[in-house]
Amino acid sequence: MATDPRLSPRDYGEFEHLSFDRRRNGVVVVTLDRPDVLNAANVRMHHEMGAVWAVLDADPDARVAVVTGAGRAFSAGGDLDMIEEMIEDYEALLAQWHDARAVVEKMLAAEKPIVSAINGVAVGAGLAVALLADVSIMGSTARISDGHARLGVAAGDHAALLWPLLCGMAKAKYYLMTADFVDGPEAERIGLVTRCVADDDVVPQALAIADRLAAGSATAVQWTKRVMNQWLVQALPAFGESVALEMLGFLGPDAREGLAAIRERRDPAFPSAPPHPAG
Repeated sequence: MATDPRLSPRDYGEFEHLSFDRRRNGVVVVTLDRPDVLNAANVRMHHEMGAVWAVLDADPDARVAVVTGAGRAFSAGGDLDMIEEMIEDYEALLAQWHDARAVVEKMLAAEKPIVSAINGVAVGAGLAVALLADVSIMGSTARISDGHARLGVAAGDHAALLWPLLCGMAKAKYYLMTADFVDGPEAERIGLVTRCVADDDVVPQALAIADRLAAGSATAVQWTKRVMNQWLVQALPAFGESVALEMLGFLGPDAREGLAAIRERRDPAFPSAPPHPAG
């Protein structure tokens, strides 16, 4: 029986779409676990992406989290049925506005360090989790894309907050306005991720870094994280506007066309775009 998506999990056993594996030294591996749909986030999973960090902080035996995706992908972004519900149902849109803010705000507020192991593709809400981690390890053939512009909505989630600080404004504007994919080597080169490694080394490298952080001074590591996150906290007003404009976009015709184009595997013809010249 499915859990009410409005109810926040209070312990590991209450999560439906995240699985957990305790390792030595207090490392907890958090796996986005809907591999049959490339870990695309439905309503419940999106909520859990924001709720899990408080549960980890409350666990006295957890020192570091490693987050990755089950199977062939980190996360394919938002489930298309969830996106359709946002377009059609105002209350559903408001719920996703809350959960999109929670992913960012709760990850920034989390006390314990987070390491991401980015395997396969990472898009949308899943990409927010991947890049908001304190240390990000990405596979050489993995690919990331913010993707909102492809759907016909503003780049909300995390991008306005994070990308300009990580890779600079020129690169951030280009990749967010075009929704182009970035592979592992390029993501490391421009500073979007901490390190790019061979695909088979992604999780082992992430675990090795997590072990090192877990073995260090908890106060030194956690307080350094807190101080560094103040740079991101200063950008929260920009994030708040971006996620609000994203949600506003879901109420318009471009998002309907963007969703239809993705489902039909064709290029979109956005109503707000000028018509293509004849011939």
